[in-house]
Amino acid sequence: MDEAEFMRGRVYGADHDNPGPRIGRVYAHLVGGPLDGLLLDITDLTEGERGRGVSLATEIGRYGPGGHCAYGPRPGDPRRFDWRGDVP
Repeated sequence: MDEAEFMRGRVYGADHDNPGPRIGRVYAHLVGGPLDGLLLDITDLTEGERGRGVSLATEIGRYGPGGHCAYGPRPGDPRRFDWRGDVP
């Protein structure tokens, strides 16, 4: 199994022993970039926060450990967050 297959269906930041989505939570699909295919729990984000997008810590982006990936909602499909680039 390659890394992309391993990460599919997993929730960003979830416990490794229970990596899947939980009932009663709202998720967005991360599309593109180093976190492509992961789910992001957006349950506790306000509508305004969801609209601004998120910066997620990752070790597999352009800036390695300590770096972040920027994702934002896709126009017309707020349940998909598209990759906007890597940031230090």
